[in-house]
Amino acid sequence: MYSLIYITTSESSESKKIAKILLEERLVACTNIIPQINSLYLWKGEIEEDNESVLIAKTKKDKVDQVIKRVEEVHSYETPCILELEVKKGSEGYLQWMEDELN
Repeated sequence: MYSLIYITTSESSESKKIAKILLEERLVACTNIIPQINSLYLWKGEIEEDNESVLIAKTKKDKVDQVIKRVEEVHSYETPCILELEVKKGSEGYLQWMEDELN
């Protein structure tokens, strides 16, 4: 019923920009930003290394497709990492708060 959306961005300012859009449009109830991570990945057959930021967005399962679409529209990357992680359980109070904020 609830999901976390894991998103990598070019830097914390981009994470913050995307977070504000998602919150203003009530697509997510809460976000967390990890300002800097070191990422190594394959891109077009080559190993790349970059400093990135992580944005974790918390939302209801039925909003995930909208979140993905919106992030793709505003993200700076050609192929952004946007992954849904399903929430199987959580504290009742927190889940109720999310429900209230997203309705």
